[in-house]
Amino acid sequence: MSTWHLHITGQVQGVGFRPFVYALAGKMGLKGEVNNGLDGVHVIFNATKTQAQSFANSIAVQAPSLAVITSCKLLETPSRTFNNFSIIASEEEGEASLLISPDFGLCADCDRELHEPNNRRHAYPFITCTNCGPRYGILRSLPYDREHTTMDVFKMCHSCKTEYEDPSNRRYYSQTNSCPECSITLSLFDQTGKLISSDPQNIQTAVNKAWQSGQIVAIKGTGGYLLTCDTINAAAIRRLRQKKVRPEKPLALMYGKTAQLSLWNPSLAALELLESPAAPIVLIPVSPDFPNLDLIAPGLSSVGMMRAHNPLFQWLLDGFDRPIVATSGNVSGTPIVFKDVEAIEQLSPLADLILGNNRDISIPQDDSLIRLSPLREKQILLRRSRGYAPTFIQSELQTKSGHILATGAMLKSTFSLQSGDRFYISQYLGNLDSFDTQNHYRFTLEYLRNLLRENPELVLCDAHPDYPSTRIGEALGQQLNVPLLPVGHHLAHFAAVLGENQLLHSKSPVLGVIWDGTGLGSDGQLWGGEFFSYHHYQFERRGHFSYFPVIAGDKMAREPRLSALALCHRLPQVLKVLKEKFTEAEWRIYHGIIEKAPRLQSSSAGRIFDAVASILGICDIQSWEGAAATQLENLAISWIQKEGLNDLPTYPLCLTPEGQLNCDSLFAQIVEDSINQVPPAKIAARFHHTLAHAIRNFARQGGMKKVAFSGGVFQNGLLTDLINLHMEGEFELYFHQQLSPNDENISFGQIIYHHIQEYQKSFKHPKSQEYVFSNTR
Repeated sequence: MSTWHLHITGQVQGVGFRPFVYALAGKMGLKGEVNNGLDGVHVIFNATKTQAQSFANSIAVQAPSLAVITSCKLLETPSRTFNNFSIIASEEEGEASLLISPDFGLCADCDRELHEPNNRRHAYPFITCTNCGPRYGILRSLPYDREHTTMDVFKMCHSCKTEYEDPSNRRYYSQTNSCPECSITLSLFDQTGKLISSDPQNIQTAVNKAWQSGQIVAIKGTGGYLLTCDTINAAAIRRLRQKKVRPEKPLALMYGKTAQLSLWNPSLAALELLESPAAPIVLIPVSPDFPNLDLIAPGLSSVGMMRAHNPLFQWLLDGFDRPIVATSGNVSGTPIVFKDVEAIEQLSPLADLILGNNRDISIPQDDSLIRLSPLREKQILLRRSRGYAPTFIQSELQTKSGHILATGAMLKSTFSLQSGDRFYISQYLGNLDSFDTQNHYRFTLEYLRNLLRENPELVLCDAHPDYPSTRIGEALGQQLNVPLLPVGHHLAHFAAVLGENQLLHSKSPVLGVIWDGTGLGSDGQLWGGEFFSYHHYQFERRGHFSYFPVIAGDKMAREPRLSALALCHRLPQVLKVLKEKFTEAEWRIYHGIIEKAPRLQSSSAGRIFDAVASILGICDIQSWEGAAATQLENLAISWIQKEGLNDLPTYPLCLTPEGQLNCDSLFAQIVEDSINQVPPAKIAARFHHTLAHAIRNFARQGGMKKVAFSGGVFQNGLLTDLINLHMEGEFELYFHQQLSPNDENISFGQIIYHHIQEYQKSFKHPKSQEYVFSNTR
């Protein structure tokens, strides 16, 4: 017998890994010990070489379903003698290097026990086991043990402690274990902060009655408070929108039992996502007669749905026979509320009742959001948060080790940390245009840095000097006395999709199609409809949509009619249509700006979508980001699903030898079709079809067979389906998989771009185009 050390890294804490190893060692008759460390799970045991290899292989193959193993290293170690096999105290020294487990939705076993009348956890709204429950959201430090979480204040009763110490029990070493005897306590308050009840049965009855009577109830979930009301009560939904200041942006719904999904009839792919451990919101197509569709998702034909991902919501919905509206507990534009005291202060004006509990949330998270493309059901992550953050699982990504912080962008902000060989990407943190959101960003950054004990040696930021994320990076760089380097917005997008698809070391060139709303370019203009090439660690801007003037700064992104005016000001026949969208004073002001030929120009693909939506009368002023483009896509889908792609020729879109896409002829033809009363849905479908063909033509002209896509425009499921339809087979296509195509991926891309620059220094090649961004305002 020799003594062996097996070091397992990856997502191996908070997933029942130590109990699994303990049970497997027992079956194989091995003696030794297992513990958690800051760098994964460590197993020391006695065995022959053959037994040791068999043990390691069995662990890799039979690991718990929630585990993700990135490495499993077996080494012979100095001799030790063991009398049995045991789980020992965790090791708290060293450098953190593990994948932090996200929060997991209610598992099938706990769901069953929740509803078993004779089970001691029947109707207990905080039932969990090693296979489900909060993880990241309750962590205070690493490694993952009860004393390092917000569960440390709850002392286990004798029955729970017995389960916790029983190797044959599903709750063996379950750090979130509790029951009605050692219960987490619910508290129901009215708008004044007066305690109504702490009795679970009374609370369930009161909440159900509140929903039935049209009231709004704020409920503390896994990642923060949610505002809830009855799905079929139109007055309650209108009241919720008015109080939340959310006039049109879609609302999510939550269901309890799967049978309640009969109204939606989700596909198998959608159902698999809904019932997955991450339990995200999934956009599901619904029929036009869906109850209150015009109030839940105005102008759209899909509704965001999620299952009751924790036992509290499942238990509350047991007494309610239909889904509820469940949206983040905040006023629109501010961070989700997660502290109980703040809930009483901030949510009282929004909700009639507030249901909290005394298990603290360490870090708030919004619900993740996923859609499936309409024709092929390709998964597109729209918001990466609860259930996915903060770990980025990419064992095949080859970069140099480092300690780097990247602060991301302005909209849909995230930050990323590289700690050694590990990448951590924060949950979605919102748009940094409010003081509260900026403070929330700083709080989350400090939390994750402390969790990982990480002091970066380099800070990366967006090239735009006035983004709050850039200023936060500047301040931290000065505080730590480390360098600060700016990275171009669209180069970060391209680098992100290269990194996610292991294309950093591609021997053949890659075409990057980077389309979004806006980002500062190296020429001082606002880019957004870009074509780059990547080869031998070098980037080159190969083309873009022709520049058009920027009108009224950020207001242009909120008013699609301004995009239409900017793109069509050279087309007299279009101006006649557009003039009706403005008052006389507005027309005089905005047209005057155009005539003065403003210096600031844009190539934004996002604004082109806005312009088409305005011309078709879909949306002239939008109350939420992406509304016009989403409604335009929705209209196009309706046509293609009914009529197919037959009789759907592309519009003229001129590609110059210099690689510029000129939209004049495109908009002239769109307006002509509109005047000739071609159905708007058909025009919208032709527009999407045209863009897919334009990308294919550009790739053919450039002679590149690998094409990668990033930027918020590629949240458009129809466009990605059409790209796949027209380009697969002829080209290798690469899209984001674990990350959203929108600006959430910018922070990760900033780190990847830095590594590419480092590789470039050691690679001999001809000098090519450089992108220099000033870090001064």
